[in-house]
Amino acid sequence: MNRDLLRLARAERAVGRHLAVCLGTAVLAGLLVLVQAELLAGVLSGRFAPAALGLLAVVVAVRALLGWAHGTAAGRTATAVKTALRGRLLARLQELGPARLSERRSGELVTLTGRGLDALDPYLTGYLPTVAVAGVVPVAVLARLFAADLASAVIVLVTLPLIPVFGALVGLHTKAATERQWHALSRLGGHFLDVVRGLPTLRAFGRARYQATVIEQVAGAHRNATMRTLRVAFLSSLVLELAASLSLALVAVPIGLRLLSGSLDLSTALLVLLLAPEAYLPLRAMGTRFHASMEGVAAAGQVFAVLDGETAPGGRGTGIVPAGVPEIRLEHVTVRYPGRGDAALEDVSLVIAPGERVALVGESGAGKSTVLHLLLGFVLPTEGRVTVGGVDLADLDPDAWRARLAFVPQRPHLFAASVADNIRLSPAAPGTPGDPGADVRAAAAAAQAAGFVEALPQGYGTVLGEDGAGLSAGQRQRIALARAFCRPGASVLLLDEPTARLDGRSEAAVVAATAALARDRTAVVVAHRPAMIEQADRVIRLAAGRVVSDQPAPARIGEAP
Repeated sequence: MNRDLLRLARAERAVGRHLAVCLGTAVLAGLLVLVQAELLAGVLSGRFAPAALGLLAVVVAVRALLGWAHGTAAGRTATAVKTALRGRLLARLQELGPARLSERRSGELVTLTGRGLDALDPYLTGYLPTVAVAGVVPVAVLARLFAADLASAVIVLVTLPLIPVFGALVGLHTKAATERQWHALSRLGGHFLDVVRGLPTLRAFGRARYQATVIEQVAGAHRNATMRTLRVAFLSSLVLELAASLSLALVAVPIGLRLLSGSLDLSTALLVLLLAPEAYLPLRAMGTRFHASMEGVAAAGQVFAVLDGETAPGGRGTGIVPAGVPEIRLEHVTVRYPGRGDAALEDVSLVIAPGERVALVGESGAGKSTVLHLLLGFVLPTEGRVTVGGVDLADLDPDAWRARLAFVPQRPHLFAASVADNIRLSPAAPGTPGDPGADVRAAAAAAQAAGFVEALPQGYGTVLGEDGAGLSAGQRQRIALARAFCRPGASVLLLDEPTARLDGRSEAAVVAATAALARDRTAVVVAHRPAMIEQADRVIRLAAGRVVSDQPAPARIGEAP
C-alpha cells in the first residue's frame, strides 16, 4: 500500500476499519477458491458423492456474499479516504492563504481536489484488494499443488514469478507515463481557470483568440499523454496474458499426457487444472488494475506533497503573542515563491518600532505586498526570520497573532449581507437584526462612513450586492476601514494601498480615517499617493525585493526634534 495512504489509514479510524474489512473479505473469498476446486474436482471424478454439490453451492453462495461485502467495504473505504484527504487539503489551503496560491496554482489545486482524488477509486476498490489477494492466494494454491502433484507445482513455482517481473518492467514505464498524463491534466485545469478569470482583460486587448489556441495546445498535450498511457496499458495486458497463457499451457499439456498414460488419476488432474489458473489470476488482475490506479496514486502523491511539503504559514506554533504594541523585526529575510526564478524579497532587514508608522513604496513587484503577507503569516521566509516583540513569528499561535492585526487590503471584498454585518464580519445577534450595535456605529463614524451608510434605504441594515455592488470605490474602502476600527484589540495596522483608484474627496476621507486608526498602533502602509506617505514616520523604498532607501517621511523632515 502507498506509504502515505497507509499513514492516513492509521490516523483515521473509519478509514482503517473499512480498509480492514475490504481486504479481509477479498482474501477470504480468494481462499474459498481452494475449497470450491476441491469439491468440484471430487464430484466430477466421482471421489465425492453427488450430495457434495449442496456443500459446493454453499461455498459459492458464501463467496458471493463475501464479494458483496468486499464491494460495500471498498466503496466506503474510497469515500472515507477521499473525504479525509479533501478535508485535510482544504484546511491546508486555508492555512497557506491566498498569497501562496497563484491563479494557475489554484486551478491545479481545484483539479487535484476534485478529479484527482476521484481517480483514487480504482486504486482503493480494485488494485489494493487485488494486491492483498495476490499476496495470499497464490501461496495457498502452491501449497495445495505441492501436496497434490509435485511436478505441476514445480512448473507453477517456476513460471509464477514471470507475471510480476514482466508487470514490474512495464509498470515502471507506466508510472512515468501516468505522471506525465496527470501533470498535463493539472496544467490544463490551471491554465483554463486562469483564462476564464482573465477573459475580460483578454477580450479588451484582443488576445482571447490566441488563448483559445493555447488551450487547444494544452488539451492536445493532455490527449497525447493519455493515449501514450493507454498504449502502455494495453501492452502490459498483452504481455501478462501471454505469459499467463503460456504458463498454464506448460501445466495443462503434461497433465493431459499423464492422464492419458494412466500415471495420474482423474481427481488430481481436475484439481490441478482447476487450481493452476487461480494461482496466476490474482497477479494478472493486479497488473491490469495497476494502470487504472496510477492516476489516483499520482494525485494522492501531490496531495500529500501539499500537506507535508511546506510548513504551514504562520507556523504551527502555540506561543503567546507579546502584550502591548510590539516591535517588529525582519532579520535577513528572503522569500521565494514556487515556480519563480527571482526572489520576491532578498536579504531584507527592517526594524519597526512600537507605535511607528512606516510607508512602503516602490514599483509594482518590488516586494511591498510580500512584506504585508509575511506579517499576516500567509508567507514564511525562505531564509531569515520575522520577530514580534522578540519572538519568532513562526512560533506564535497564528490565530492569536491575527487577532491582534487590522488589515485593509487594496481591494476589500464586501459580502452579500447587510452593511452592519460587513463591518463586524459576523451576523447580528439573534433577535436584533436591525440594530447594528454601538461598536459598528462608532467604527463607521471613525472611518467617515456613517454619513453615506445612514443615507442608504435601510441604513446599516441595507443588504449590499456581492463585492459591494452599488457602492463607489471610496465607500467600499471606508467600510473596510470601519472593519479595522471594529477591532479595538488590534495593535498592528496593515494597509495595502488604501487610496488606490479613489477620487480626491474619497482619498481625503480615507487618509483622515487612516490617521485616526493608526494612532497608538504600529502601522505598515503600502502607499503610492503623497497624502498617505505624509502620514508616515518613515518611508522605506523597495526595488527588486531589496531595501534601497530608508528615511523619514518628506513632510516630517523639517520638523523640530
